Amino acid sequence: MVKRFAPMPHDMNGQSNQRIETDDEQPFFDQLRMMQRAFVDSPVRKAIIWLAVGIVAVILATSFGQILLNRWYKPFYDTLERRDLSAFLMQFITFGQIAGALLVLNVMQTWLSQWIRIKLREGLTLDLIGEWMKPARAFRLANAGAIGINPDQRVHEDARHLADLTAGLTIGLFQSGILLASFVGVLWSLSSGFVFHVGGYNLNIPGYMVWAAFLYAGTAAALSWFVGRPLVKINGDHYSREAALRFSLMRVNEHIEAVSLSSGEANEKRRLQRDLASVLEISSKLMMALTRLTWVTAGYGWVTVVAPIVIAAPVYFNGDLSFGGLMMAVGAFNQVNASLRWFVDNIDSIADWRATLLRVAAFRSAVLMTDERHENDKRIEFAKGDGHQLTIDSLEIALPSGCIKLADQHVDIRPGDRVLFTSTSDVEKAPFFRAIAGLWPWGHGRIALPDGDDMAFIPRTPYFPPGTLEEVLSYPDNPGDFKKAEMVAVLAKVGLGKLNGRLDQDMRTKLKLNEVEMRLLAIARLGLHKPRWIIIDEALDTLERDAYQRVLTFLEQELGQAAILNVGRMEPGNTFFTRVLQLQSHPAGKSLRLLRPKSLRTSDPELAD
Repeated sequence: MVKRFAPMPHDMNGQSNQRIETDDEQPFFDQLRMMQRAFVDSPVRKAIIWLAVGIVAVILATSFGQILLNRWYKPFYDTLERRDLSAFLMQFITFGQIAGALLVLNVMQTWLSQWIRIKLREGLTLDLIGEWMKPARAFRLANAGAIGINPDQRVHEDARHLADLTAGLTIGLFQSGILLASFVGVLWSLSSGFVFHVGGYNLNIPGYMVWAAFLYAGTAAALSWFVGRPLVKINGDHYSREAALRFSLMRVNEHIEAVSLSSGEANEKRRLQRDLASVLEISSKLMMALTRLTWVTAGYGWVTVVAPIVIAAPVYFNGDLSFGGLMMAVGAFNQVNASLRWFVDNIDSIADWRATLLRVAAFRSAVLMTDERHENDKRIEFAKGDGHQLTIDSLEIALPSGCIKLADQHVDIRPGDRVLFTSTSDVEKAPFFRAIAGLWPWGHGRIALPDGDDMAFIPRTPYFPPGTLEEVLSYPDNPGDFKKAEMVAVLAKVGLGKLNGRLDQDMRTKLKLNEVEMRLLAIARLGLHKPRWIIIDEALDTLERDAYQRVLTFLEQELGQAAILNVGRMEPGNTFFTRVLQLQSHPAGKSLRLLRPKSLRTSDPELAD
């Protein structure tokens, strides 16, 4: 089994500009089914189901309590009309019992809804991380264009926001549906006897207040959707531009030394100001859209204060309804209207949820299909070699800018070989390293890796996980697998003896190594793990002559039986590498084409050209 303990970090320099282009919008129900599959396969699905059962029971109990509270209105207001003090005080006792039970149910519902939010986020985030972190996917996604630029935003912020909105809207919709089913019957029975006296005629409209509530809420919903629909696209643009600004800030912070050395602060300031202006522009559009929507929702909210009284007033003034009956009818109307108004009250949240769902679904879809290519595309064939050797046959590597190839049609490399892969300055060498590592499959030819041997890949910028120096040297194994004396020895041999007494210190916050020291540390790590195959990508090219010779001596003494493949430049007088193979441009080869996979159809603004 191949063991890679020096993972390739994401390096924007020299990488492909390959993009996943998209056409029409992925159907809404396809997005829902995709997210449903994510939850069904989640390890927390049982917890989510039990929490859902619990909150359904609480909502049903709450609805029954609200029916009892609505029935309480009639005797309570009737005691006021009769000025019956003793009965009035008794109604307060009844109210306390109902309100106390409803308070307990409200607290339980809040507790359950918050747990559902947490579990939904856990399930969705674990699913996205699991799919994203499958071998080589994250690297290939990073080369897929805009959808791969900010995966942290999709996995962290978008997944959290989608879980919160999904839980809140679903619970609210279900509760509104239960209240509607409960109070429609109450309101129908209350208004079934309403008789209107118009010009000497008696007009009886069965369920008069039910029809009035549906007409009132339906008008509000239609107008709210008409005004609020643009929020879906505006919210999507807003999230996209916020992510772009966040990425720009992170990029400047990560490269602040290079920016300062090149006096590029003014240039970076202009870029950040441009990204900020883009965010502010879409924020102003969002503000205006929400303001227009508020005119509708708030307007209907104020009208609702008097609407049920106005609707029932003709019957009350005709003497066909007591004051208590009027208040009971008003309470039932408000419950029915509140249920029907759910869409109106949540139109901005629905638009936000729709935009967030689109972003997360687009990301998940891109992750799942990132390895897909057109069926006619040529791929490099990866296979297990015969015995302990690495074989390369007719290798061509397709790039967006053209094609490169290995000059030798057939190459066999065995343990102990020292091979240098070099090229002229106009030929990009990094894709060859990625092809050997299995990260870049596009091209033609065959790479047969040694079967069962450990392989270590050292990129130009080595990766070190968070932790102490001892943990970093042991990675990906445990520190207990190696003796501290061994760690001290390898550090001294590569020229990092000053770190010998600092094995228990955090590498990032305490040691603060420079770029050359980090590359030497990556070489020292090889002395502990002793892989049989070492592939290096230009990590030695920036070392000074003394450090370079010290590394070669270390590799010879500590890893003399290992095959060492170095992708880099030829140093004058170098006798360490016994074979030199040339990478060259291949004008007749095929370049990497931009495709439009049908399995990813989304209108995500981040995917726009």
